Amino acid sequence: MALQAYATRMERIIYYGTRVFTGLVLFYLIAPVLVVFPLSFSSGHVLAFPLPGWSLQWYADFFSNPLWTGALINSFFIAGIATLAATMLGTMASLGLHYSNFKLKPLVMGMLILPLAVPIVIVAVAAFYFFARLNMVGTFSSIILMHTILALPFVVVTVSATLQGFDPNMIRAGSSLGASPTVVFRTITLPIISPGVVSGALFAFITSFDEIVVVIFLATPNQRTLPRQIFSGVAESISPTITVAAVILLLVSVGLMMVLETLRRRNAKMRGIAA
Repeated sequence: MALQAYATRMERIIYYGTRVFTGLVLFYLIAPVLVVFPLSFSSGHVLAFPLPGWSLQWYADFFSNPLWTGALINSFFIAGIATLAATMLGTMASLGLHYSNFKLKPLVMGMLILPLAVPIVIVAVAAFYFFARLNMVGTFSSIILMHTILALPFVVVTVSATLQGFDPNMIRAGSSLGASPTVVFRTITLPIISPGVVSGALFAFITSFDEIVVVIFLATPNQRTLPRQIFSGVAESISPTITVAAVILLLVSVGLMMVLETLRRRNAKMRGIAA
């Protein structure tokens, strides 16, 4: 009994010790990011601690400066269209690969997720030379197309994972009742795989919204996104307004990740109820 109690006590110590250590490591990694929040409310004109005071002047400067507001609008515009395109193409590709069986299927899947493996700098350089031949460098079309390619693997992976638990007999049942393939997809397939589709769309949006390397190679000064404007601000003149832009990027990313976690829990709950 004494040995068993000692083992139980050691297990608790290891369990809580691991949790505390993990929490400290996460705090160490996140702390530099959290610093931008108080800095964005600084009343000073330099990035320094301790803060000389609290003020909203840099938020006012951000939303009244056309450079920053234009970059924010460009980010949402590019990310929105790229997300829509990547979600549609990725969902169709996932469905096509899931219900097909041909020898080159692994190769096609590998090509679809290749942007995840290739360094982004190589992708950006290749995109620059490709679009330069087409006289498309400096256009929104080239940036949106590249962001769609970069976001496509996330949609393919998440939708393909969702399809693994999909029962094809439900499609056969719908077809046997006289429903057309479009009706079957809209009323049966899409509602069931919607958590994977939405998750892939959110990942795609985050990928496009935070991307900077491709934008550096392809965008003109009038097409700067928010990450590109932050990069320019750091390189040219460091202003506390940069911290406001960083806070907005963080809030958008964290908000979307919270939505992803909510969808994940909802999907897991639905699967548990179905089981």
